[in-house]
Amino acid sequence: MIDGPDDITAAWLTTALRATTPDAHVRSVEVEQIGTGQTGASFRLHLDADPLRSGQLPATLVAKTAAGEREQRERVGPGYRNEVGFYTEFRDRVSIRTPRCWFAEISDDNCSFVLLLDDLAPARPGVQVDGCAVDQAADAVRNLAGLHAPVWNDPKLSGRGDWLSTMTGPRAEFLGTVTQSAAEVFIERYAEELGDDAATLRRAAALTAQWGMIDTGVLTLVHGDYRLDNLMFPDDGDGANADDGAGVFAVDWQTLVVARPGRDLGYFLATSLQVDDRSTHQDALVAEYVDELHRLGVTDFTVEQCTVEYRLGVLQAPMITMIGAAYATAERSATADAMFLAMATRASAALRDLDSFALVEAS
Repeated sequence: MIDGPDDITAAWLTTALRATTPDAHVRSVEVEQIGTGQTGASFRLHLDADPLRSGQLPATLVAKTAAGEREQRERVGPGYRNEVGFYTEFRDRVSIRTPRCWFAEISDDNCSFVLLLDDLAPARPGVQVDGCAVDQAADAVRNLAGLHAPVWNDPKLSGRGDWLSTMTGPRAEFLGTVTQSAAEVFIERYAEELGDDAATLRRAAALTAQWGMIDTGVLTLVHGDYRLDNLMFPDDGDGANADDGAGVFAVDWQTLVVARPGRDLGYFLATSLQVDDRSTHQDALVAEYVDELHRLGVTDFTVEQCTVEYRLGVLQAPMITMIGAAYATAERSATADAMFLAMATRASAALRDLDSFALVEAS
């Protein structure tokens, strides 16, 4: 187990990479920090590998490790475990485009971990404030179906209760309490900018526990934070040519749960598209997602059922947004404020447009 960039040596990499490339031999490595993750650290590794023994190795990899003090790591340790668990237990079972994992390890206390992943450069993450184009959204929802379909209502999902949470019962009640507390912090902080959206967010928070208990008959593996900042788009920004492997990739699996698929779909569409684009194109995008589910073998799920899932799923957006803002460990910044406000105001508009509250209250 390593615990930061100083431990990433050529000798360590050689040993780690031999788990997947038995003849790997790294002669030297240059470590470059990338990103500003709040709960972990990421580094680009420039490898000098023996080409005769390591022909399958790429020139660069990305390493992800834990970061911060012990107390902080204990709080986010379950997230570390989720991400390692996704790459070691689910990545090869699902069809979503996500980086190849070359090595994964986590400590028994979940406070230290390391992942060696494909470097997706020159792909770039989406920008939450800017939103995305409709063709990019279509690519993203097709990719999302690739996560959900292979484990759709799979009874084996419940067999990983030691680390993989199912968002029902007491867990829903707990999230309802946390969301209401976060809502008060969020609304007080951004009251001037939110205006009438504040009432929508309060109502969403008040209904979160009841919403979390709804059973639509479908459970699957859910990313939990499927938004633009966690999606890597081709350098040209075009998601239309995904069939050739050049489409969007999903990263950051620390919020992995078993839940209703609409949580991912509603959260993504509500927060990632400008309001007018979402309103105009949401029906077509829901149908695009369902078509991809059908192509992947989920044949007993209709567009009508998915529309209900989508309308309910939008409540994921205010929950994640307000909790993220209220309990973020990073120093507050204008960039973060703009991101949280964009997500909250778009989600509020979607909740009203789709009459999501009526669905929850009728459940």
